[in-house]
This record gives sequence, C-alpha cells and structure tokens, in this order.
Amino acid sequence: MFDQVLAIPYQKISFANDISITIKRLDLVHPNISGNKFFKLKYNLMSARQLGHNKLLSFGGAYSNHIFALAHAAHEYGFHSIGVIRGQELQHQSLNATLTSAKKLGMQLEFISRQDYRLKHTAEFLQQLQQRYPDAYIIPEGGSNALAVQGCEEILTDHDRENFDVICCAVGTGGTISGLINRSSAQQHVIGFSALKGDFLKAEIRQWTTKNNWSVYSEETFGGYGKFNTTLTDFIHAIQQQYEVPLEPIYTGKAFYQLYKLIQENHFPASTRILFIHTGGLQAFTASH
Repeated sequence: MFDQVLAIPYQKISFANDISITIKRLDLVHPNISGNKFFKLKYNLMSARQLGHNKLLSFGGAYSNHIFALAHAAHEYGFHSIGVIRGQELQHQSLNATLTSAKKLGMQLEFISRQDYRLKHTAEFLQQLQQRYPDAYIIPEGGSNALAVQGCEEILTDHDRENFDVICCAVGTGGTISGLINRSSAQQHVIGFSALKGDFLKAEIRQWTTKNNWSVYSEETFGGYGKFNTTLTDFIHAIQQQYEVPLEPIYTGKAFYQLYKLIQENHFPASTRILFIHTGGLQAFTASH
C-alpha cells in the first residue's frame, strides 16, 4: 500500500480580496493511517523491514495521532508494536478511545512517568530501551526523523509547486513542514502554525532543511498545546457546517484559525493562491473510535 500512487482530493474555499484557500485533504489518504502520518511512516516501515526488525516502538501521549497510526500500520504490515505512553497514572485508569484502539490492534502499551518521558530523546534512555527490546525499530515521538521528512517531501506534487504561492500546515514536531520546505519551489513561502508555545521548533526544522523560504507562528492565541476554548470550537464547527471540512482543536483547527485570521488582517496580497495541508489527526475527536 505504501508504494501506491495516491489520488489526494483538493477542496477550494474562496474568501474576500480574491484570496482562495485550497485544502489538500491528507485526512482522506487512509481511514486509519491518515494525514501526514501516512507519509511519515512510509520509509520508516520500509527501513524496519529491510533491517529485519519485527517490532516497532515509539512514543506519545494518551491522544497521540502518531501512536494510533503506528498501531494500525504495524497491524496492517505484520509488525508487533510497542507504545511508550506519557503518564504513569494512566495505567490505573480506563483507556480512552485512542489507546483502546491501539491495544485492540495488539500494541503493547508501556506507561512511564512524565519525568522519565522527558528523557526519551537521550542516548542513555534509548540505549536502555534497545536493550529491553533488541529486535525493536525505534521511531521518535511524532514520527519525525530523516526518513519521515523524506516521506513528507512526497506530499507536494509538481502541480502543487507550480500552482500555489503559499503552503500552510500545522506543526507539531517539525517533520512534516521540513519535508514541505524541502520540496517547495524557490518562489513559494511555507508557513507553519505551531501547536506549541515558543520558538524552539525553528531550531528543529533547521536540522532538516537548508532553505529559508519559511516561517513558523507560535501558538499564543489559545494558551499552548492541547488548550482551546469555545472561540476555537465554534470556529471549527462553523467551518464544518459551511464547507464540510472536519478539523480538530489541537493541530488543524488552530492552524486553519490562524490562517483565516491572517487573511482577515490582509496579510496576503490580493489573488494569493494558498494551499493548506490538512494533516489529519481527527481520530481522537470522532465518535467512530
């Protein structure tokens, strides 16, 4: 499946001042390995198979889109999977829909303290994990590594490079936007809307790209990662009702809200052609899971 040619639908929304947003609906790529996760996992799974690993191990929070997608990908392609989950207290609580789905698909859930979770990127922590699971292929939180960036470069087609002036997406760990930047043309500007407060993601992105045609807006409107209010949820509902575009309040909803706000503030010249990459992540906010 990962080597198939994807026909990803586009959806155009027009605004005042001759500004239009075309949404590239990555949320429709796959029913469960959806959005940017499909592209992030593609070369990681290929690498795991080529290296002879039969287990995939990664990290995430209780509502992690990445953990959900990884569980489905592992199940579909014949891997065992291990999810290292932030929050030791969760093991004594009822599992939410995301973790329940992952467990049903065979993912082994390992809950660790938030303090230990902050060490997940350190050499010592990773070495200990590799010793415990010697046959595991370890993928970083959010799936972002060089192979993920390579996969995300494939999100943009030649048509996208030629027919849009601005490319926008939500940003979590920086892998997706790095792939978009690498693939973008010199005339395009890539804008990322961070789901987190602060500017530290810029340093992450610079590890994966040498280009400078991009900018990232920090999440200062709603209070930081995972925080939202009725202003945002009402906006998401309005977009759903008017255009039948589903968004969620952690990533895509905030990104689309910030883009809409920039358009309202006349940030873009008239007739700017904007491509918004819908990165999926709807599973925690739909009744079907």
